[in-house]
Amino acid sequence: MSETYRQGRYIPKNPSKYIGDITKIRYMSSWEYEMHKFLDNNPNVIEWASEEIAIPYLKPTDNKIHKYYVDYYVKYIDKHGNIKTELIEVKPAKQTKLSRSKKTATQLHENITFAINVAKWKAAQEFAQKKGWMFRIITENQLFK
Repeated sequence: MSETYRQGRYIPKNPSKYIGDITKIRYMSSWEYEMHKFLDNNPNVIEWASEEIAIPYLKPTDNKIHKYYVDYYVKYIDKHGNIKTELIEVKPAKQTKLSRSKKTATQLHENITFAINVAKWKAAQEFAQKKGWMFRIITENQLFK
């Protein structure tokens, strides 16, 4: 499945599992839409939320504290019957590494975005660890298996 531009409001089939305001669930891509459906319909997911948790991070481009709204908070039962909690970010694989673009301006822009994302992910990792949770990044390689 390719990353096509799709956005809208999501109406959960299992609203009792959603933590937050169910009237404000949105998706900004087809990938987020697919993730919403997966979390909503998966019987092992106890509760979930989309962009409900704000994590402060130091933005490297201005050296100021900003808020990072991680894509997902998920509490679920793993394959061993243990309850786990994760913060999950959904990103295209190409945005999880330094750019190799041949165009200098494109490479600069993509690498600045990557540096900002790394700062966000570091803050999310630290936030999650303090709570005994996990943080991970999911790309199309995991999302569409």
